[in-house]
Amino acid sequence: MSTRKTTSSAKNPTAGLTMLGHASQPSKKLEAFPNLHPHREYVVTLRTDEFTCVCPMTGQPDFATVTVQYIPDALIVESKSMKLYLWSYRNEGIFHEHLTNTILNDLVALLHPRWCKVTGEFKVRGGISIMVEAEHKKKQRA
Repeated sequence: MSTRKTTSSAKNPTAGLTMLGHASQPSKKLEAFPNLHPHREYVVTLRTDEFTCVCPMTGQPDFATVTVQYIPDALIVESKSMKLYLWSYRNEGIFHEHLTNTILNDLVALLHPRWCKVTGEFKVRGGISIMVEAEHKKKQRA
């Protein structure tokens, strides 16, 4: 996984973003831009009901709604890079539990958010649906 933090001033928060405004292919590269309101706690929610990956055992497609919620600290994930990141799983064989935790780990590594939760709601296949929730809370300094 490759992540990229952008350092730019409040005058141009999109300086350094390489994917925004360009045609792109699926990518594990996530980009971020500065949070212009780091003094305020607010929740950012990203949600897609178009997520797909494949079962690592059977190769059958898995469809899911993926929801990412986080309270940013210094950085905010750039949404196009997030879209391309999620798209990169389309042909990847991965278990639902591992996928949800991997997305959380990648976002935490990039953003260092105050709080983050990733929910994967996988559609019924074989008569059962699976929902996985993984959460991160920033450790408070003593």
